[in-house]
Amino acid sequence: MAGTFARTMKHLGTGTGAVRRRFDGAVMARIGDAIVAAERGHAGEIRFAVEAALPVRTLARHPDARSRAVEMFSQLRVWDTEDNTGVLVYLLWAERAIEIVADRGISRLVAADAWQVPCNRLAARLRQGDDVAEAVCECVAAIGDILRGALPAAGQTPDELPDTPVIV
Repeated sequence: MAGTFARTMKHLGTGTGAVRRRFDGAVMARIGDAIVAAERGHAGEIRFAVEAALPVRTLARHPDARSRAVEMFSQLRVWDTEDNTGVLVYLLWAERAIEIVADRGISRLVAADAWQVPCNRLAARLRQGDDVAEAVCECVAAIGDILRGALPAAGQTPDELPDTPVIV
């Protein structure tokens, strides 16, 4: 119960405005450019979403950031690629929780624990107070490297999902 109360208070104390200031237009543009660069040389699609906090009524449905990330994977239609090669990087700012959700076309080729390295590195950089744009861009680049190893592209691949990061 105490953990639930503390989590709720953390989410109530994290406003969307603070996230919008930290992830301003320049930061979002840098992340978008990093996604474009990271998508070169493989057949995957990368999306980035940051959410300040979960509404109180949503906290009960999502006991952890992973379940919310899976919901965002669906809402953002990351699954909507021809070969099921979408990857979502989801950041729940109130908890500084990072989740990477990969579609089944990638999950068959990349072990689930492969995503831990970029997740852990991003989490560590956020805890240290590093530059948010630089930290997220490094994570996106690492995901691109993983995808190039698992799904190398033979020539040009279609850009099936928006490269623009989102605040949800």
